[in-house]
Amino acid sequence: MSNNRVSRRQFLNYTLMGVGGFMAAGMMMPMVRFAVDPVLQKAEGGDFIPTSKKVAELTEVPERVDFSFEQVDAWYTSEVTSTAWVYKSGDKIIALSPVCKHLGCTVNWAGDKGHPDQFFCPCHAGRYEKNGQNIKGTPPLGPLDEFEVREKDGLLEIGKIRPNTLV
Repeated sequence: MSNNRVSRRQFLNYTLMGVGGFMAAGMMMPMVRFAVDPVLQKAEGGDFIPTSKKVAELTEVPERVDFSFEQVDAWYTSEVTSTAWVYKSGDKIIALSPVCKHLGCTVNWAGDKGHPDQFFCPCHAGRYEKNGQNIKGTPPLGPLDEFEVREKDGLLEIGKIRPNTLV
């Protein structure tokens, strides 16, 4: 046997420190996993959402296009419907978000009779040009966001939202 005998006080101290360490690790593990888990998730394909709108039917006048997708929040799955203002500019397809950059209201094309060729926000009379640029002197402080778009089998598909690249 060893000459270094452990006293009862030392034994209790080691035991309590060990148990306390395991308890602290048990409490920290969910927090660490919460922070690290999103980084380790694989990005799923299918970032583009198909719509029923035919690309051949698009004109230079912005048109409201509704699209739906499935959203998963923890254990709850729901069907979400969203909207985009879509038009053609030459051969390019443009899809703009209808969410006003001032307070998040929904903008409409030609919603103001005094300005028929602009997007109009009825909440505080905000206005945007056709390309989404906010008009100086009105409440919005930035341009409308833009959706990524592509054509597949003649139909329009709408992707992720991004800052406006047209202005």
